[in-house]
Amino acid sequence: MSHSLAEHYHEILVGIGENPQREGLLDTPRRAAKAMQYLCNGYAQDLHEVVNGALFESENDEMIVVRDIELYSLCEHHMLPFIGKAHVAYLPTGRVLGLSKVARVVDMFARRLQIQENLTRQIAYAVQEVTDAAGVGVVIEAKHMCMMMRGVEKQNSVMISSVMLGAFRDAPSTRHEFLNLIGRHN
Repeated sequence: MSHSLAEHYHEILVGIGENPQREGLLDTPRRAAKAMQYLCNGYAQDLHEVVNGALFESENDEMIVVRDIELYSLCEHHMLPFIGKAHVAYLPTGRVLGLSKVARVVDMFARRLQIQENLTRQIAYAVQEVTDAAGVGVVIEAKHMCMMMRGVEKQNSVMISSVMLGAFRDAPSTRHEFLNLIGRHN
């Protein structure tokens, strides 16, 4: 763990008017630094290491959907959490990606300072890169604490973002099938 990161958290406590020497805060800078390093460990990950060769030959050319993958990320503007779920689909062309690897790809990009729009795009292009799929679709639904805890304070707002590549973009029937499978009817 970075001692300088813990020192910065100590300074934040002082800056907000807290006493870092009071009992409840004595170890807070170290714990906060450790938590931030975990929440941002996606920077230390590489797509091909995450996939780790888990691509398997398959004659299946029908849509594969992994839905409701929970995700937790930090807004790059306020460093507050956004929490939601990702739905990822692709049309394989001879190889399928190990099931857990789809969730690991989501986590790799979510565990960085992000905006949801970029997160959605990064996941889609990563799945496309490793699978060489005929198409990829990603939809993310998330609640943003930066909008719930501060600012406009809208507790029930949900942001939905999508990226469609290949057949998901070019063929309305493919897009419609994906949206139906994840419960997002057009």
